[in-house]
Amino acid sequence: MVKKNIKNWDNKTWLSSKRYIQSFNRFLLRQIKLNRNSQILDIGCGRGKILGSLSTRLKLKDRPTGIDIEKHIDRDKRIKFKKTDAINHLKQSKKKFDLILIKQTIHFLNFKEIKRLISLCYSKLNHDGKILILTLETSRNEIPTFSLMKKKLRESIKRDKKIIRFIRQQYPQIKKRGFSFRVKILKNKYKEMIKNRYISTLLNFSDKEILNGIDEIHSNFKKMISFNDKLICLILEK
Repeated sequence: MVKKNIKNWDNKTWLSSKRYIQSFNRFLLRQIKLNRNSQILDIGCGRGKILGSLSTRLKLKDRPTGIDIEKHIDRDKRIKFKKTDAINHLKQSKKKFDLILIKQTIHFLNFKEIKRLISLCYSKLNHDGKILILTLETSRNEIPTFSLMKKKLRESIKRDKKIIRFIRQQYPQIKKRGFSFRVKILKNKYKEMIKNRYISTLLNFSDKEILNGIDEIHSNFKKMISFNDKLICLILEK
């Protein structure tokens, strides 16, 4: 399972803000009942701030487990972090979980890997446990873009639609929910995020393409950028 490194996806952005984390955790707790005895796994956890906050909120007895291939220096100490491949880890682990979170990670995998990962996750669920798979909203996405970024994002979203259909074919009982977070960000801050390639769509762009894109953002947006960060959530229950 290969995943490109996104070192800045949750680094000093709205994704790392207290307001976003609290909003997302409220969403999680509406989808599944958790308590201080719950066992939780986050695949593609980044810095682990979401589950770190959730651990404090629930006063978890056992720290949640976070898996990622990037070992950030500033990762949250409230989670048990494992720098490893999720499929290999799940194959070797005997631990069961009440919640397995796969947030904005599934699109890095090919379809064979997706099938294997979800099958392994499902086998690692406790009774009444749930897998939550989150990906970008595919029909009404509002992420601010420049022209080339918009083109590449459309291509990525087209593949995301295929992934969602594939998962739903494998698991017809899966449920679909939506998460939305209102973002207000200074244009200069967003330009810095573009420069740092905060989203996977930007990873393969040349420096010149990034700079041209920043110029477009500067010309086309006001000083304060507002939009809804929308995600699709697929819920698979044991």
